[in-house]
Amino acid sequence: MIPDLERLIQLQRVDREVDTRRKVLADLPSVLGALDQRMADRQADVTTARHALSENQAARRAIEKDLAVVQGRLTKFKDQLMEVKTNKEYVAMQHEIAMAQEGVSGFEDKILELLVQSDEQDAAIKSAEQQLKDEQQKVGEERRLHEQGAVRLQKELDALMEERTRILGELTPASIALFDHVAKQRKGYAVAEVRDGHCMACQVRLRPQVVNEVRRGDRLLQCDSCQRILFVFPTPPATAQSGASTDAAQPASASSTSTR
Repeated sequence: MIPDLERLIQLQRVDREVDTRRKVLADLPSVLGALDQRMADRQADVTTARHALSENQAARRAIEKDLAVVQGRLTKFKDQLMEVKTNKEYVAMQHEIAMAQEGVSGFEDKILELLVQSDEQDAAIKSAEQQLKDEQQKVGEERRLHEQGAVRLQKELDALMEERTRILGELTPASIALFDHVAKQRKGYAVAEVRDGHCMACQVRLRPQVVNEVRRGDRLLQCDSCQRILFVFPTPPATAQSGASTDAAQPASASSTSTR
């Protein structure tokens, strides 16, 4: 395999790793924004719970004022009852007293209902505040991990860019131009492996002559279908020798049974 092809394979690997890290870093603001939104949601729950209790207290104060007015009227009617002179006036006053007592009872029932709600709202506030506290701890930890990860990714990205610069410096201008042109057309994938006679990028079967030339690796060849630069991973000689020596060391019966 000619040096430029090896370096183009390395260059694509570096570019893919660079792209992966850049995407993660680009997504970081939205990730942190989602954490902020979680906090805002929990804070909103607390605010809503406190607002509900505040409205309850305001409603209770208003009803207590109305109750005080009706209680005052009831006291007045009871005092006037002792001063009536006719049976008709007595009946009329009894009616007023009954109406006032009914009003007092109604207001007291409403106040009792609001008191029960108030207890529930107090509990809701405590629950919302605890959830906010728990979320603060979780979000704080997640934010710390994301920020630490961003620092690590940036360091890796800087190292990869240095490696990319080094690789480019070892490539011929023609190879760089070809790589850049194909990468632009193929979303960053300019180099493709040949396996079993196929381009692994577009899955098109290659002509046998092309496959043989790619195996020789003495020049840059492109896929007729997708135009990617083709390569074949060379089979390490040590693997074949090791397999041959292992088979030779085994008994004939064991060798035959292990054939797949």
